[in-house]
Amino acid sequence: MAILTAAISPAVAIMTFIYLSKKIELEPLPLIIRMFVIGVIMVFPIMFIQYAFETEVIFQSPLLKSVLLAGLIEEFFKWFFLLFVAYRHSAFDHHYDGIIYGVSISLGFATIENIIYLFANGIEIAVLRAIFPVSSHALFGIIMGYYLGKAKFTESHTRLCLLLGLLIPVTLHSLYDYILQVQEHTWMYWITPFMILLWVLGVRKIRIANKHHEKLLKP
Repeated sequence: MAILTAAISPAVAIMTFIYLSKKIELEPLPLIIRMFVIGVIMVFPIMFIQYAFETEVIFQSPLLKSVLLAGLIEEFFKWFFLLFVAYRHSAFDHHYDGIIYGVSISLGFATIENIIYLFANGIEIAVLRAIFPVSSHALFGIIMGYYLGKAKFTESHTRLCLLLGLLIPVTLHSLYDYILQVQEHTWMYWITPFMILLWVLGVRKIRIANKHHEKLLKP
């Protein structure tokens, strides 16, 4: 029970922060929960694919593993379901909504992944897992959702925004994973400033999306 609580608590805290940061009407919980569940379900086929490549010793160099088996495959499936489930839904009616649904699917993925890691390695790493992997997934979700929201509510560059909503999270996720792989003993010194920059970028995207609401509300 303690492990489950430790694994789930970071996602609840981050999701609450993102949900309550919206300046106007809050989003319907059923769609948020649906995206979270999709994120949970995604973990298992993705882990199977990653395991298959590892077993066959394919794409196992640090760079290829980080880009193809971590950044690309994980962020692509998040982007795909965000685009074809939430993006087309009538409840997705403001720029900020992309952030909410992007974070929701990302935290669904991060939560089940966190549960698996904590059961395998012990509750002692729970704090590190909350600060780094869980938070990073949420921040990738903020950036992805921001660009999908921008794509839906701007009249120009829609396709570019959709593409950036995939490419930027893939790049950031790949870099995050690559640092962990090549800096086994000093990773903390590299990941900490990287995470600070991610948080600065994420909070900025939240503010911009909320300002977009304010502009729409002005007479």
